Amino acid sequence: MSTFVMLSTLGPDGMATLVSNPDRIKAVNEEVEAMGARVISQYALLGDYDFITVLEAPDEKTMAKVAVALGARGTLKTRTLTALPVDEFIETVRHQIEI
Repeated sequence: MSTFVMLSTLGPDGMATLVSNPDRIKAVNEEVEAMGARVISQYALLGDYDFITVLEAPDEKTMAKVAVALGARGTLKTRTLTALPVDEFIETVRHQIEI
C-alpha cells in the first residue's frame, strides 16, 4: 500500500454542509474507503487548507479516482501528495547517492 497526503479546502457549499452536518466528514471518509483507499488519520487545519488527511491506497490510480470523485462534487478542492516513510526514503537515497 502507498501512503498519500490530501490537503483539502472547502468551498462555500462544503462549508455550509459542514456547519449544518459536521458528521458529514465521517460519511465522506466512509465513501473514500468504499473507493479503495483507507483513511489513516485526519486533522482540521487553520490556514490555507481546512483539512489534512493521510490515506493508504493500493496505487496512484486509486488515489486519483478518489481525488477526482471528491473534486467533482464541487464542495472542495484537493491537493494530493505521495508520501514515503522516512526510513524508506533514507534507504532509497543511501542506495542512489554516493557520499
